[in-house]
Amino acid sequence: HVQLVESGGGSVQTGGSLTLSCTVSGYTSSRYCMGWFRQAPGKEREAVAGIDSDGMITYADSVKGRFTLTKDNAKNTLDLQMNSLTPEDTAMYYCAAVCYSDYDAMDEHDYSYSYWGQGTQVTVS
Repeated sequence: HVQLVESGGGSVQTGGSLTLSCTVSGYTSSRYCMGWFRQAPGKEREAVAGIDSDGMITYADSVKGRFTLTKDNAKNTLDLQMNSLTPEDTAMYYCAAVCYSDYDAMDEHDYSYSYWGQGTQVTVS
């Protein structure tokens, strides 16, 4: 039974930092894509950052230079270091694991990934 557990969300002031962490359990392979996605109230879910099975990382333009994605294959974790946060970053953040194709690593649709976490709230004021 595969589980994704997210942690690290919270409230922070503009300009502050947070690190989100996603831990995957129950999945035997270490070579799989993962991503962080977010959904703000009244908006569609959007990709934040993704890493494909070869380790190539892609960032949304809105977070380039501010967010850093790190995958630890030994620990099955995916961390998202978020710096210089703004109110526009306020959203529920979701971790996803095992996309059906590396081309889907930044695809926000439910069908692109096999597993999704429950989400962790990030609020920037």
